[in-house]
Amino acid sequence: MKLLICDDHKIVREGLRQILLQIEEVSSIIEASNGSEVCAILKERAIDIVILDISLPDKNGLEVLQIVKEKWPSTNVLMLSMHPQEQYAIRALKLGAAGYLTKDTASDELLMAVKKISAGGKYISQSLAESMALQFKLKAQQHKHELLSQREFEIMIQLANGKSLLEIGNILCISAKTVSTYRGRIMAKMELNKNTELAIYCIENDLI
Repeated sequence: MKLLICDDHKIVREGLRQILLQIEEVSSIIEASNGSEVCAILKERAIDIVILDISLPDKNGLEVLQIVKEKWPSTNVLMLSMHPQEQYAIRALKLGAAGYLTKDTASDELLMAVKKISAGGKYISQSLAESMALQFKLKAQQHKHELLSQREFEIMIQLANGKSLLEIGNILCISAKTVSTYRGRIMAKMELNKNTELAIYCIENDLI
């Protein structure tokens, strides 16, 4: 297993190296201090897993992740960051990261993550898995109208009450064309097509 550690702090890289050398399958560990060095190394040799910090001096780690997955899609990337999981983890996973850990993670969990990724899996911590499950649950429970801005909500209520674009424009002191633009956004967010459908939704949810 060939690993590449990218962190701009030498002491962090050395600490990670000592931990990762405990894995018998590791044949080499290369170090980089910024995103440009990561790309230069990957151009020259095949790497199985890149352990990548998010805060780098030249490029954001997420930007480097995106470049790596576009140019070397078979290379796995484990994000390791000082930032809380909730801030960047889901975004990193969407960009193709094989895992995400914070720097206060215990060494045993780091070893577990690298082994799992090496075997073709993905790794997220138990706390992140619980956080993601909660977010999905809350999203599923969220009413569609809660996605609207305050102005969009106001216009939705007026439309549901049967007001025309011109009438709404006069009430809100904006042009009918602007109201029409808002209506398009509202319909897209609500996944509806007609004002009558909007009215039914508002009635069913006690909004009018």
